[in-house]
Amino acid sequence: MRWTKLGIIMGGGALPLRLADACANQGRPFVAIRLTGFADPAAEAYDGPEIHLGEAGKLARILKDTGCDAVTLAGIVPRPDFSSLRLDWRAAALLPRLLAAAARGDGALLDVIVDAFEGEGYKVIGADEIAGDLAVPEGPLGAVAPSDDDREDIRKAARVIAALGPFDVGQAAAVAGGLVLAIEAAEGTDDMIARIASMPASIRSGAPRRGVLVKRPKPGQELRVDLPTIGVKTIEGAIAAGLAGVAVEARRSLLMDADEAIAAADAAGLFIFGFRPEDVA
Repeated sequence: MRWTKLGIIMGGGALPLRLADACANQGRPFVAIRLTGFADPAAEAYDGPEIHLGEAGKLARILKDTGCDAVTLAGIVPRPDFSSLRLDWRAAALLPRLLAAAARGDGALLDVIVDAFEGEGYKVIGADEIAGDLAVPEGPLGAVAPSDDDREDIRKAARVIAALGPFDVGQAAAVAGGLVLAIEAAEGTDDMIARIASMPASIRSGAPRRGVLVKRPKPGQELRVDLPTIGVKTIEGAIAAGLAGVAVEARRSLLMDADEAIAAADAAGLFIFGFRPEDVA
């Protein structure tokens, strides 16, 4: 065990809850720290404090007073409007670095946050280290496997994401028959998939269930925070968009509610696939 006590800083969605469950089941001491306005109401089941964005000083006191020597950042927190945040003195001191990083992209912003925690002596722990069962394995996860044409689309989409890495764009792209349908930007994966669903079928080559959504880490991405994540909502979106499947980089991506997601994909004839980096190089 690399840490004594873990502070789980909880944004939205199910991931923070899964990490808390994993710690509880493994007997690992933790403190659930809920972000006001973001954390799932179910997080209140865990005894722990609540903080607002901008309360860096309060967070520092909580971590110190509870004896945490490590933190994990989990869940959905949309990019804030920094001008509207109420910052305490510690957050205000960090603001110039945050603003400069935000202009470069979300990855740069997260790097500053990670550096700040490490500068205070905390270990930053990735979700995959806490709940390894969430990491996507290699190969097809359900009854459906990608065709040779699908694999070519996976390869192209993965290369697009890699090529855009220096620009700190998104972690997702969709390709159908060699045509790039969409690239994730500031809107996020779900809205990107919705854009695909609104396109004429002819743009997706006119074939039913054609095209692949691919998610992978950006080159140079800090893997301890913001690992590419898919779940039931991703699969349902891909089904509605008429895609043939969803592919993610194996061992460096997370799948939430795997049984439910795989069942939904199998029922629709859609594949979920974990690819190796060398398969798309």
